[in-house]
Amino acid sequence: MIVKTQSVRFDSISLDGGSTLKPVDVAYQTYGELNARKSNAILVLHAFSGDAHAAGISPETGKPGWWDNMIGPGKAFDTNRYCVICSNVLGGCRGTTGPSSTDPETGRPYAMKFPIITIGDMVRLQKMLVEHLGIARLLTVSGGSMGGMQALEWAVAHPEMVASAMPIATTARHSAQQIAFDEVGRQAVMADPDWAGGDYYGRSLPARGLAVARMVGHITYMSDDSMREKFGRRLQSREQFGFDFEAEFEVESYLRYRGSQFVGRFDPNSYLYITKAMDYFDLANGYGSMAEALERATARFLVISFTSDWLYPSYQSQEIVNALRSRNKDVAYCELNSNYGHDAFLVDVGEQTEMVRGFLARVARVENAL
Repeated sequence: MIVKTQSVRFDSISLDGGSTLKPVDVAYQTYGELNARKSNAILVLHAFSGDAHAAGISPETGKPGWWDNMIGPGKAFDTNRYCVICSNVLGGCRGTTGPSSTDPETGRPYAMKFPIITIGDMVRLQKMLVEHLGIARLLTVSGGSMGGMQALEWAVAHPEMVASAMPIATTARHSAQQIAFDEVGRQAVMADPDWAGGDYYGRSLPARGLAVARMVGHITYMSDDSMREKFGRRLQSREQFGFDFEAEFEVESYLRYRGSQFVGRFDPNSYLYITKAMDYFDLANGYGSMAEALERATARFLVISFTSDWLYPSYQSQEIVNALRSRNKDVAYCELNSNYGHDAFLVDVGEQTEMVRGFLARVARVENAL
């Protein structure tokens, strides 16, 4: 299935930091068809480095979407039954307005003049898109990692528009360790001489800094077990140590490859802005506690975590579940066994599919009975 990216432009958006961004473009893709009542819409929310291309084959790259194993006919998000929507987040670099977009006041890329954004701003723009598509209520909002943060924000900020929410492998706020990893990545980008204070457009990208940031990040996406199984201490293209600083171990070569691949598809300034938005996110902000924030939610919840995920460990999902239960909310929780670490929500989809499929069927039955 070849899927094309669509785009819509809005006059302006007000941001949590007090700025107004205008105009603002949103890139999005859809899979499946809206029914006559527009009651079968699902909003899928991407993780940090994702984009609007969640499923199908891109005509530009020929590659499948980042959640193609979950979205499509007969899959977890069954496009024979549901209309799935995914947009690139505000601050991104794949069609939605971000620091690499043209500032209408100067005719040049915003660079570091782009205003600081939040998860709340991302969701506000998504709401504008959903309303533009004529959808009054979403059957579910779902995503893993940063996508899960957006799902939580949707359920609290716009409860009347959300029938259900599926936050997967996520958290309601970053821990000190999670903020620390993001800061290491940001410093790697900004320490690259080619970053030039963010004004590198039309010149050399800070490729080395961004590649190192991605290498560090990618380590956190995997688990000790998955790295041992995939690489062990095996050497790459040699049988003994070379006593040099070339990529000797397979894991070294793999990380360098991942870093260089990332440079070709992601804007370094978007890396800075989006990681900062994740670090700022705290669902309890303005409400006193997570439980008080979730008091506003009327959605049914399915919360999923994975045993080997040490970037967003299960205790953080359990905190969300406990807060929901303290307010007598409708919530189901499952910790799935997996050796894939944080990446499990993207690659280990067997049990996840069954849970999502059953949950969606239940929500659809209840919604259609209203």
